[in-house]
Amino acid sequence: MKADNPFDLLLPAAMAKVAEEAGVYKATKHPMKTFYLAITAGVFISIAFVFYITATTGTAAMPYGMAKLIGGICFSLGLILCVICGADLFTSTVLIVVAKASGRITWGQLARNWLNVYVGNLIGCLLFVLLMWLSGEYMTANGGWGLNVLQTADHKMHHTFIEAVALGILANLMVCLAVWMSYSGRSLMDKAMIMVLPVAMFVASGFEHSIANMFMIPMGIVIATLRARSSGLQLVQPRKVSLT
Repeated sequence: MKADNPFDLLLPAAMAKVAEEAGVYKATKHPMKTFYLAITAGVFISIAFVFYITATTGTAAMPYGMAKLIGGICFSLGLILCVICGADLFTSTVLIVVAKASGRITWGQLARNWLNVYVGNLIGCLLFVLLMWLSGEYMTANGGWGLNVLQTADHKMHHTFIEAVALGILANLMVCLAVWMSYSGRSLMDKAMIMVLPVAMFVASGFEHSIANMFMIPMGIVIATLRARSSGLQLVQPRKVSLT
């Protein structure tokens, strides 16, 4: 450990180099490998949103900020899984612009990677929507789980276009900050713990994660469309709570 670095962490210059190398690797690896890892990332983010919904169902009596904080901490599982397991998530893959800025990849490589990852994330999320519907999880807590999904998805659909774009940029900023900071860590625990607060911050603040919405909004549509076929899910006068 150098005298000018009292912490056993990478310094900012070294973190930038790691980000550059990661960008080159992501942009140049085989497209099918990227696609499969992107599907995996879609599943991971969906798992995190399931955790969020489960943890925040029944929290209407809690102070607003506390319920949001609990949900945000739970949702951080998604990014932790993506980073530790090497999955390709669109909102963190945008960091390959660092490799482009260094002149090590082309605009074509960057665009193809982004499109590949985005489509893969969507497929992963939709596959998990199907799995969650088949599991009947929406009936958990006497249908409260499904109500939470519907209310959360409905809240997201009421943003204006400008609001949605701005909230998406803010969420993407926090994801990129979380991943960038993870580059400073040397151990698995370093990387995992350092990502929790940035993710919890954007979830608690109501920012919009584009890939998470690929799960949440279709899940809400499925429940709203097919609820008549399921017994016991009462959607009359749902509690007026927006949890994300």
